[in-house]
Amino acid sequence: MGHSPLLNTPQLILITDSSRLSGTALLEQIDLALQGGVDTVLMREKQLDSAKALALASSLRNLTRTYQVRLIIHSFADIAIAVGADGIHLPSNEIASIPALRRWLMQHDAVNDMAISVSCHHADDLAQAAAFGVDFALLSPVFETASHPGEPCLGIDAFHNLTDQSPCPVVALGGIDTYNRHMLANHGVAVISALLLADDARNAAQLLRSEYKPLS
Repeated sequence: MGHSPLLNTPQLILITDSSRLSGTALLEQIDLALQGGVDTVLMREKQLDSAKALALASSLRNLTRTYQVRLIIHSFADIAIAVGADGIHLPSNEIASIPALRRWLMQHDAVNDMAISVSCHHADDLAQAAAFGVDFALLSPVFETASHPGEPCLGIDAFHNLTDQSPCPVVALGGIDTYNRHMLANHGVAVISALLLADDARNAAQLLRSEYKPLS
């Protein structure tokens, strides 16, 4: 069981990357994507210093509140608390730190209001994440990604095998776009370039969201 306000697993997550799009252009693109059906924004900006990360998180919190969608912050737990984010996301090499994070959140009276999600890459990650009660896992990379061309990816069969056996909810990540989204119809997806670099982010989000057909 998780400890958060995430009553269901996200269907469409937009992950930020200010190395690809930043400033006003980033916020305008996210606004369009939110209009199209993004239900969660994950701020993943590990390269930013604390001041710039706080400024971006504050802007994203205002934007996500406007559309009543969730904001999750990657790694910056203090910033997540400061802006009233809905969750904190951790990389796979920090899954074991979840109990310590929960204790820290408890000191800030946030343990019952803050979701925790993690990145996973194989079955052991998923098992460990479930043992610590995460709300969901981002399982990646499903397909080859533009940021890591030529690197191994799970592929659709391995992804489905892992999710079929996963003890925690899974959202797909890695190389997902409007052309291959249908191959993951039973799962929520997280994307970066498919929305950040889309010519029409609203339409792209609508297409990505419309392909979601959860198992009953």
